[in-house]
Amino acid sequence: MIFYHYYYYCYQNFNTLEQNFDHINDDLLVKYLLNEATTDEQEQVKQWLTDDVNLAYYNQLQKIWDDSRQLSLTSTVDENRAWQRFQEKIHPAAVRRTSFSWTRIAASIAIIVGIGVLGYWIFNDRAKEITVVAQEAVLNDTLSDGSVVTVNKGSSISYLSKFKGETRQVSLKGEAFFKVTPNKKKPFIISVNDVRITVVGTSFNVRTINGNTEVIVETGIVKVTRGGKTVELRANEETTVGAKDSALTKEKVSDQLYKYYRTKEFVCDDTPLWKLVEVINEAYNSHVVIGNPALKDLRINTTFNNESLDQVLNVISITFNIKLVKEGDTIILQ
Repeated sequence: MIFYHYYYYCYQNFNTLEQNFDHINDDLLVKYLLNEATTDEQEQVKQWLTDDVNLAYYNQLQKIWDDSRQLSLTSTVDENRAWQRFQEKIHPAAVRRTSFSWTRIAASIAIIVGIGVLGYWIFNDRAKEITVVAQEAVLNDTLSDGSVVTVNKGSSISYLSKFKGETRQVSLKGEAFFKVTPNKKKPFIISVNDVRITVVGTSFNVRTINGNTEVIVETGIVKVTRGGKTVELRANEETTVGAKDSALTKEKVSDQLYKYYRTKEFVCDDTPLWKLVEVINEAYNSHVVIGNPALKDLRINTTFNNESLDQVLNVISITFNIKLVKEGDTIILQ
């Protein structure tokens, strides 16, 4: 019913417009309105507009075009009933005016339809680029195909409001978890750094840090491509692509720490201390460092469920008999 908005609005202006039909070709006026007229045609219209009556007619045509663009988006009219009223009123009106040219009626309606088509294309069919930035908190975003993206704080994604063509393209900076709606005919593609990630319907985590790209798959199949080389990942597999890696390799997922920003849990399963500290600093925006290199590879098995930084560090201290030393905003494990 998108075109109805234009018909309905134009009917409200119909009586005024039809009083001034003795003018140059309406097609030429529309071309002039849309800046498509030739130089000679522009000059012809400008001469015609020197007449006050003609200028008023042109201004009404332009007003219909301008106002109808907004009307199509904001109208609350009962479209079906109003369309019936429009038909009931417009046909008797045309019958009574027997001296009025049916050709001109048809031409005028055709012009309005043309404007409606153009307005629909401009305002309803044009895909806009959207960028979602998670600055201070984790954000959830649903794309036009129903796919859901959880964007970690400090990260961003960009995509079109409506996916067009044969693929669904998204670009990522930082970290995000994707739960992609299946569509084998339209692959979902993520561009991050110089890595291309292709799926048709799956769930997986993508993280970039210090030029490296980490992909962890929870369900389905994910293809990771870089420099013409591809590795295929399945559930519970991951790959880390370095800035200068010449080969792509995969391995089993070693722990569940990557989920922390979605679940509020730190799940440590034989996790090295250095990796836990890295995630702690990301989650709490803290500056925890390991002062003694011998502590980096100590393994921990536990789960922290939405606990404070002090609580987490206290467990680490007790578990490994580590001292916590504070120097300004820095916390040193030694």
